[in-house]
Amino acid sequence: MAELLTAEGVRLGRTAADRAAAIDQVGATLLELGAVDPEYLTAMHEREASVSTFIGEGVAIPHGTDASRVHVRRSSLAVLQFPEGVNWGGEDVRLCVGIAAKGTEQVGILSALAHVLMDPERAAELRQAPDADTVLRILRTVDTEKDEETTQ
Repeated sequence: MAELLTAEGVRLGRTAADRAAAIDQVGATLLELGAVDPEYLTAMHEREASVSTFIGEGVAIPHGTDASRVHVRRSSLAVLQFPEGVNWGGEDVRLCVGIAAKGTEQVGILSALAHVLMDPERAAELRQAPDADTVLRILRTVDTEKDEETTQ
């Protein structure tokens, strides 16, 4: 995770009128980071139209379609916090973790993120994080935990 998420990819205290606006912001962040081409942003909306990226605990993980991986320049994450919440097809989303992944990396990234994001305590910490360092610390625990699982 450490190589996928930097402080520049963390945006706190955001607002969005709806799910589409939140996805636009996540996509724009990935674009600003130089992780994706503009076409990837359209594919993020296509993915959401086919299957919701809401995963529970107030978290959504918007990402592109399989075909859109050609528009990924480098694998990266963007984390946007929406303290007021965003209506995500009837669910309340407070945290969006945008994913740009090359090749088959997306499966591993999704698995690692789910490990942290589905933990109610850590998800709550992320939804309420006061600064980028807190977000980075929590999400980077995935690396430590994976290392510990490998050595056991």
